[in-house]
Amino acid sequence: MTMLRAIGLMSGTSMDGIDVALIETDGERQVVRSAAREYPYDPAFRGRLAQGLVDALSIAKRDERPAGLADLEAALTARHADAVQKFLNENKLGAADIDVIGFHGQTVLHRPECGLTVQIGDGQALADTLGIPVVYDMRANDMAHGGQGAPLVPAYHQALAANAKRDGGSVAFVNIGGISNITFLRGNDDPIAFDTGPGNALIDQWVMANAGVPYDDGGLIASEGVVDEAIVDSCLLQPFFDKKPPKSLDRNDFTPELVAGLELADGARTLAAITARSIMAAANHLPKQPKLWIICGGGRKNRMIMADLANEAAKHSASVISAEEAELDGGAMEAEAWAYLAVRSLKGLPLTFPETTGVKSPITGGLLANPTT
Repeated sequence: MTMLRAIGLMSGTSMDGIDVALIETDGERQVVRSAAREYPYDPAFRGRLAQGLVDALSIAKRDERPAGLADLEAALTARHADAVQKFLNENKLGAADIDVIGFHGQTVLHRPECGLTVQIGDGQALADTLGIPVVYDMRANDMAHGGQGAPLVPAYHQALAANAKRDGGSVAFVNIGGISNITFLRGNDDPIAFDTGPGNALIDQWVMANAGVPYDDGGLIASEGVVDEAIVDSCLLQPFFDKKPPKSLDRNDFTPELVAGLELADGARTLAAITARSIMAAANHLPKQPKLWIICGGGRKNRMIMADLANEAAKHSASVISAEEAELDGGAMEAEAWAYLAVRSLKGLPLTFPETTGVKSPITGGLLANPTT
């Protein structure tokens, strides 16, 4: 199969910045991982993104851009173009060296129950600026065919695990970004995947509101607090956790009000516990308990989340490791996935499956923007 060189761009629900990753892949089982880099957003732009989430609440159709969203979309696209150009320069590459870019954009609204998901970011403008073909808007076709539009990374997880040794054929990849999601893999069967609950978003919002810092670095704040077990138990009784997959979340479906009234450290510690326990509770919706949990995303750096995950997994004689312990890049994985999905899109291969998003049958997706200038 033809190998293509692809760049993936991810600006996720945590809104920290732009992850850029380079891979070579055939869009199936062959993946050669390469350079990766994060380009953080400045605090002022993170504030604009936060306001964008508020502005997006009035959207009824995917192409609507109320209030300041049109200007925000242009600014976001320009920042992605700058990030790619810096990445190319740093790696001594040019536009001619890249076959395709997979562009996620910034999710500002996700309402699967309404068949509505909105990722701002102008794929055509990005292609024209960089002179590289861009595949974007990868969630829409799934939703048009009855899916939730998320998660999309499981196809990449399947490729990574294709030749890995797994106890009993089962492993769970967990991405802890703003929202947490799981991919359950068992041999050559299609993956099972769904959102599990809050990730880092609530902790980030909590410490920003109460300490003026953008995130709990390494879980340091949480390490000084104690878990309010009553709040954790109450949270996990919410209907979302008992709902059978497929299921996905919007960033605003859970809020820091869960821990309102707690001290700073206790709130951060309790939210960390909610993240970890909701992830492990997701195993109730799987055919069997995974024996190995591989943790990706920013949440793998929070020592309290990782400790809670390990403690919960030990109850089932399972192990929890970071992506790096599996010789993967837990920070770049979603960006790598978007590069991989872009190649699959070019080849008309499925991006989503009935047991990942609830789509009626495996289906491809994405729009291709070729440079016009």
